[in-house]
Amino acid sequence: MPNIFPKLHNATWPGVVGKGSPDAEPTIDLDTMIDLTARAEVNGVKFEGIDVFLFAPHVDIDSTEDDLKRLADKVRARNLVIGSVVAPVWGGTGGGAAMGGDTDRLAFLHQVRKGCRIAKTLRELGVRPYGIVRIDSAGGPGDWAKDPEGNQKKIAATFREACDIAKDFGERLAAEGEICWGGMHSWKRMLQLIELTDRPGLLGFQADMAHTLLYTLGYNAPEDRIVPENFNWEPAVLDKALATLTAALRPWTIDFHIAQNDATVKGSGSHDKTGRHCLPTDPNGKLKIAHHAGFWLRDSYGNVTKRIKHVCWDGCMFPNETMMKPETWNSILAAMIAVRDAHGWSE
Repeated sequence: MPNIFPKLHNATWPGVVGKGSPDAEPTIDLDTMIDLTARAEVNGVKFEGIDVFLFAPHVDIDSTEDDLKRLADKVRARNLVIGSVVAPVWGGTGGGAAMGGDTDRLAFLHQVRKGCRIAKTLRELGVRPYGIVRIDSAGGPGDWAKDPEGNQKKIAATFREACDIAKDFGERLAAEGEICWGGMHSWKRMLQLIELTDRPGLLGFQADMAHTLLYTLGYNAPEDRIVPENFNWEPAVLDKALATLTAALRPWTIDFHIAQNDATVKGSGSHDKTGRHCLPTDPNGKLKIAHHAGFWLRDSYGNVTKRIKHVCWDGCMFPNETMMKPETWNSILAAMIAVRDAHGWSE
């Protein structure tokens, strides 16, 4: 019997992230992103859901109940569900840095509250059977580095308040492991932040294969590099580094993005430089996607953990021309099916 878990989702935010500013390509609307997802098919297998960004022009963070009902109907009409949602916690989107002053921190928490309200409403509408609310520190490594320990404590304090909000809505938060977020730009600092927050069951880790690969290389945190300086992409050395990384963060991981990375960074529009997401077939990709996904989806003894109910492809900042090609999404879906075949399960 073929594996039916984890469910396979596509992210819709690549239509918005790094788009829409004067020096960037235009956004791709939500309907188009949903249609591209729903049309993808590989040997009769299709995407089963989408993860969404709670930010206009996709899903406005101030969406009304009627707005969300229309969204639920739109998604169901394409035989999809909604999983995880991203709260827009950054300055410029209504939020503020979690390590900032009182005004910034209150703005951050206000956006978390709005995001949790939407997540709960979609759950109650029956279109969101699983998933988390994703957050980050909404501040950069440069500002964080001015007072590493003090800022780490500030972020943890803000995250604890955010967890109290999430609990009221019956939601969980996942902190995104991405090198462009202060206090989360290193695997050791990410682990420290989760432990300082100390809200097991309410705050977990969101792992993205493209971003976490850069953790092993020490981007933005050379002191926490795992691979040696003379590393030349020897498979055994990379596997050993990923084993170290995942042993530390896998127990906290509650949301997982399948991705490819060429070990470089990229920024687009207003988005800071971060891990470059490559197409799964990119010849410069450093990850063996199905193989390396297993480091996150299996425990240290090789057993499938069954903790991740759905996985999402996170391909940010691809050119619009690439995203409008059906073959792009079919190749991505094929890579995700290979991950589920290798590390999934049936019930």
